[in-house]
Amino acid sequence: MKKSKILLGTALLAVIGLITVAADHIDAPATQGTTADISDFYAFQGENTDNLVFVANVQGLLSPIATDGASFDENVLVEINIDTDGDSVEDLVIQAIPRDGVMHFFGPILPSYTGKNSAISEMSSVRGEVAITPYGSNAIIATSDAGIKMFAGPRDDPFFMDFARYGEIIAGTATGFNNPGADTFAGSNVLSIVVEVPKQMIGTSGAIGAWVEAKVKQ
Repeated sequence: MKKSKILLGTALLAVIGLITVAADHIDAPATQGTTADISDFYAFQGENTDNLVFVANVQGLLSPIATDGASFDENVLVEINIDTDGDSVEDLVIQAIPRDGVMHFFGPILPSYTGKNSAISEMSSVRGEVAITPYGSNAIIATSDAGIKMFAGPRDDPFFMDFARYGEIIAGTATGFNNPGADTFAGSNVLSIVVEVPKQMIGTSGAIGAWVEAKVKQ
């Protein structure tokens, strides 16, 4: 097992009800513009209501030209943390790491460590993999023997924010957002990691907490 250390420890806490969204586009100085920069995290009930879907987006604000050459970093582990008992400590993790054009998934499983360090659970029997979808191609989706669905690849940035209007509000020259506003992220892309997990693998029927971290291998 290989130890990993947090490069970006953005705790995007999400208590799952119907849908939860957290965003951090280029806000963390230590990772701004790097391959470990988390832009969004989404957690919601799947179209199949017996499943939960987790979406972690990295490398936000990619132009179409930049997206064509962008790739997941093989030195960056993306870890989705799941808290099932309300103590804000991960009880389960889902790990995703790319190798040679394939995104490898481990979990949901018990973490080897909690907090800032992680060990990639390469020996876990709860695992799956999916070929990373190239830019401009139809989505490649894989399903593991355990019924976990997986995707990794570029997608249109789904987050909506009118930053110009936001700046005016902060400066005191405007009092509210326009409806509709101007989407600052229109036409930009992200690299997405999507995993859909049967609820029974989470092991709880109540609310859970979830957050995502990007960790660099040491």
